This record gives sequence, C-alpha cells and structure tokens, in this order.
Amino acid sequence: MVWGRVATVQVIRCPFGRWLVGAVLSLFVSSIACAGVMTKETLAQAFPAPLIIGDKDTALPVWPIFKQELTSTPLIGYAFESIDLAPIPGFSGTPFNLLVALNANGDFMDVQVLSQHEPVFLEGLGPEPMLRFVEQYKGLSLKQNIKIGGGQNNGGNANVVIQGVAKATASVRILNQSLLSSSLKVARAKMGYAQGRDPDLIARIKPEVMDILDWDKLLSKGLVSQKTFSNREVNMAFAGTAAEDSDAEGRAAPDAVFETLYATPLHVPTVGRNLLSQRDWDYLQGRLEPGDSALLVMAKGRYSMLGDEFTRGAVPSRITLRQGELPLELRDLDIDLYEPLRVPEALKDAEWKIFRVIAPAGLDPSLPLEFSLRVIRTKGEMYGERVGKDFMVKTELPDRYFEAAQSDNKTWHSLWMDRWWELVVLAAGLVVLTWALRKPTWLTQSMRRLNRFRTAYMLFTLGFIGWYAQGQLSIVNLTGVVRALVEQRSLGFFLYDPMTVLLWAFTAVTFFAWGRATFCGWLCPFGALQELIGNAARALKVPQIRLSLQTDQRLKKLKYLVLAVIMVSALVSVTWTDRLVEVEPFKTSITLLFVRSWPFVAWAVALLVVNAVIFKSFCRYLCPLGAGMALLGRLRLKNWIPRRVECGQPCQRCASDCRYQSIEKSGAVDYVECFQCLDCVAIEQSSDLCVPKILDKKRSTVLIPIHPVKGA
Repeated sequence: MVWGRVATVQVIRCPFGRWLVGAVLSLFVSSIACAGVMTKETLAQAFPAPLIIGDKDTALPVWPIFKQELTSTPLIGYAFESIDLAPIPGFSGTPFNLLVALNANGDFMDVQVLSQHEPVFLEGLGPEPMLRFVEQYKGLSLKQNIKIGGGQNNGGNANVVIQGVAKATASVRILNQSLLSSSLKVARAKMGYAQGRDPDLIARIKPEVMDILDWDKLLSKGLVSQKTFSNREVNMAFAGTAAEDSDAEGRAAPDAVFETLYATPLHVPTVGRNLLSQRDWDYLQGRLEPGDSALLVMAKGRYSMLGDEFTRGAVPSRITLRQGELPLELRDLDIDLYEPLRVPEALKDAEWKIFRVIAPAGLDPSLPLEFSLRVIRTKGEMYGERVGKDFMVKTELPDRYFEAAQSDNKTWHSLWMDRWWELVVLAAGLVVLTWALRKPTWLTQSMRRLNRFRTAYMLFTLGFIGWYAQGQLSIVNLTGVVRALVEQRSLGFFLYDPMTVLLWAFTAVTFFAWGRATFCGWLCPFGALQELIGNAARALKVPQIRLSLQTDQRLKKLKYLVLAVIMVSALVSVTWTDRLVEVEPFKTSITLLFVRSWPFVAWAVALLVVNAVIFKSFCRYLCPLGAGMALLGRLRLKNWIPRRVECGQPCQRCASDCRYQSIEKSGAVDYVECFQCLDCVAIEQSSDLCVPKILDKKRSTVLIPIHPVKGA
C-alpha cells in the first residue's frame, strides 16, 4: 500500500488546523485536547483502489475498510487514530497519535505515527528510530503476546519480541501501550474474537495467597472443577441427528462413564504449587509472560479430548474456552514436567494438557470460565456425515485468590519487574545518601574523607543513575504534568519510567528535610558531571572566576525567568515548549552521550567549559529545573547546617570557601541556593579549619613557665 507516504507527515492538532498531505507543521498547538485529524477524504488517499473507505462509525471513531472484488465489497478491516481511543500522555504531557489499520482477524495491516512530542524523538535520536520501531508491528496480531525486548521473533508464535529503542525505553513503552490499548478497544467492539474486557481493567491473581491443599480439598473449595458425562447423556445429545445410533458401546452400558473432565487455573499458586513439584512450578513461571494464564485440563474416559490430529504447541480442535461472550484461544504450552502431577492414583493415566491464554486476550480471573469438549461422531464409512456436540465444564475462582480490578492495572508493571535490579541499586544508593546526610558527623570529621565520599557518589550519580539507568530528572517532567492537567489526562505515564518515579519520590520527601539541596547537590547527573569537571579544572590550576556577590545574586534570579517562560509556554504551545526545554543540556550530555546534531552539542560543551571557570554556573544561574526545585525546596522544615555565634561576625571562612556563594556575609545560609556539599559542615567541625576553634585552641594553650622547686 502507498498510504505510508501520507502517514509519515507529523500532524499538529489545533482548532484551526487541517490535515494537509505533506503540509508544513503548524507553529502553535492549542491547549484544547482535540480529536484525531483524519477524514474520510484523507483516508481515501491513503487507501487507494481497490480499497474503499466507508463512513465513520457513529458509535466508535473508526472507519471500515472494504475491498472491491468483482461484484462484492467485503469488509477487510478498520482504520482509526490512537488518540481517539487511548490518549496516553508521553513525557511532554501530549499523547502519541498513531494511524492504525487493523484487519478483520486482528492483524496489524500498518501502523504510522501522525504526531508525537517525545523529547528524545524530536531532537537527539530524531524520529528515525521511532519509525523503525513502529514498522515492526506490521503483520503482527493482537492474538500474540507482543513484548519489547532486545531482539525480534516474528515467527507467528504466541509470544513475539520486538526490538526496543536504546535511550528511549519509556517512550516506546508508552507508544506500545497507546497502540495496543486503542487496537484492543476496536477489536472488542468490532471483531467476534474479542468481546471481552480491557486487559488493563481486570482482576489479578494474588501471588501471596498460598494454601496447602490436597486434591480432594482443591475439588471441595472449587479450585478444581469436575464434570462427569455418562453414555446416556452423550447419546441423548445426538438424538435426532444422523449419528444417533453410532455408539453401540454407549447403548450397551448407558449409565457407564463416557468422559470426566477436570479444569483448573494452574497459574494460581494454591493450585499450581499443590499439583506441581517446586521445580515444575518454577519452570512454569518462567514460561509465562506477565498476565498470562495457565489452565490445566484433564480428561478420563472413552474419548480423547485431543484427538489423533493434535500436534504439540497447537490450538486444540476439541477443547474450547469462553468467558461470557468472549471466545479465548487455548494454546498448548508444550511443557514436559520433571515430576508427575500430584493427582490421585486413579487419574495417573488421565489425558492432560496445560494450555496458555495470553494476557492481551483479556481473561478475567474473577469471572467464570466455560470449557467445552467437542465430541465428534460420524455416520458412514466413506465420506460419512460428521456431527459434533459440545459438553461443558464451568470453573469459577473463589474471591480469596484474586484482587478485584483497579483502574491502575497498567502494563507498566512488567517494566518495573524488568528493571528490578536497577531499582534495587538505586534504592541502595539512596539509603547510603540518606545515612550520610542525616548524620554527617562521621563523614565530615575530615575534609579528605568528605571529598573522597562525595567524588565517589558523583561518579555513581553520573555513571549509574545518569548514563546507564537514564535517571535524569528534567524540566520536561514538570511541563508534562502541566500539559496533562490542562488536557485533563492521567499522570500515569510517569509509571513507564520507574527510575524517574523513584527519584522524584525521594526528592519530594527530602524537600521537607534538606530542601532543594539533596537532588541538585547529589542526584542530578548533569550536576555531577559539572562538579567533576570543575574539580578537575581546579586540580589542573585552571584560573577560577568568582563573581561579585551582587552579580551572583542577580544572575541567580535568571533561572526563575527561564522557568516561568517554559511553564507559560507549556500552557500555550507544545511546539514552543519542545524548543524551549532545550535550554537544558541534559538530553544531549546524559541521555544521548553527546551523539546529537552540532548546535545541541555545542551548547552543552559551552556550558561545561564555562563551568570549568565559574563553578556549576548552569545549575546556579540558568537551570529551570533547579529553579523549580528551589521553589519546592522552601518546604524545608528546619535549618540543618550548624552555625556558631562567630559566623559572619567576624568570621568569613565558610562564606569565602563556599563555591556556590550561598552563605551570606552575616553568616546565614541561603538554603534556597545551597547544594549540600557539606564543606561548611566539615569546616565548622574541624579545629584546624574553623577560625573560632583555632582561636579558642590558641587561647587554651598559652604557655605558663614552670620554675624548679628548691630542694627538689
């Protein structure tokens, strides 16, 4: 199809804008959250003959796609915009808008980006990696479990791994969620296979609930469902059909058992850990993706529930599953157990299979499941007439074993689990920092010890938090909040970046203890980079410039002006906000490691060069995030830096040594501009550096002459 040429144009939504193929982007974006931009006419250009675009659906914002085939025009799929169905904000606070074509089987015909305002894809990486990422969805299906990972596997399997984008992990997760959520809504409304509930709004199994139960107790508590069908029942079901008299064995023993069916949710810990060995339970967990269900079905009797034609790993033809009006695809998990199932001796020879239902299918563990066994009978030897009847066993999980649906059951959970070890390392680092700042006496006993600890922590902040884990907080976080509030959208997009959530949570708490200082002084990767470069410059004897107190105070107000301009822009224009936030060099130096177009690299390098002679000049004078932190830092509840009566009157040692110039001549600490370097704390503790202590020491050591005693 040729419609990709149209869809690659980035579209900005505004009340006065129109969709023009190949048009230049609009300069401003209205703060009003509008609907999608496509019309029937533009879609007709995107889908030329023999495809035909129908009228927009009155109940759901989708357009049907038909195909001209001689005298008929069958429906082949639907086209829609993700922003109409799943407007999930990105990190600028504005959602992706994707043009999606979904065929009648739930396969992606194509996916294109209409508009996006992700900082990492506007400048820096640019849009090309994002477009390559989106291209991977073509040919995939909603019936597959699509996961973002380190490789690609599009072999038609139930699980598909697509290649992510380095340094844009959270952004592509939001794109993926926007695509799948909007597509699932269309599939559920328009396609017979998916009339179920939103998989993000279903009950969840409680992993911590585990009861020790044997087989009989599992049956009595309803965790295992059983249904026995006699020959009489089965024969009665075929009465009046062509196969009515085809079961001679059943007629001879009408009260004998034809088949007994058992069904149970094996992924529920109380079921799986009682029926499986620990080794097999662990193996099963490793085979399931987050949200998948593992269902054990057993059959004992005259009839095979699988049939001779069944192949491992396939969808069975004789066993089907429904939940309400939703047919669910059962696929053999193709699993071999290390130890036999823990079932009664009478069931040791029963036929059994473990089937998987993938998370996107929308199976809700709080609702009943209906398993059906299809019994096929044939009359006649050659080209006999086949007749099928279904026999059902129904299961329903007790309330104790699941948690009711919540509005925040989003797919971000898996991202947090994927990055668990990074979060553990960050949490450990924050614990160490809290210890050091809460009781700094040991740390500040000597300036050498303090400098070594601080240098090591700056390397941790820059290397791990910044360059590796991409945990650089940014003014984009604040503008994203503003855009989300203006457009009345959820702030849940933050949950796709767990490092950001943890850092903001810690920073918010420390506002009350130490003010702005903790983040700006210890946890900002670009701040750490500046400090390390500044220290290296001093060590290399690079001349340092110390501005006059008056000039320093005036320049420190500049960052508040920068913050105000950016925040007002966030209320008015997404486009201008995207440009103005580039005053921060964080994306260039931390996120992209200077791999970017030359103007941005030149700006970041220039700031670092100035920093080499004017210590942390960007943080002190220009940083809009620092200005926001300073405002929020006024929540500080107490003055935590020790002061002496001599400080400022007359002693000026700490004020002259403070490279941030945050100690006034009076000796008072300007906590709004303090970066918590702890140098003044170490000076105050030291009898060799603190001038009042030095003077006290001299006064106490005045020599008194001692004369010899006569007759000694």
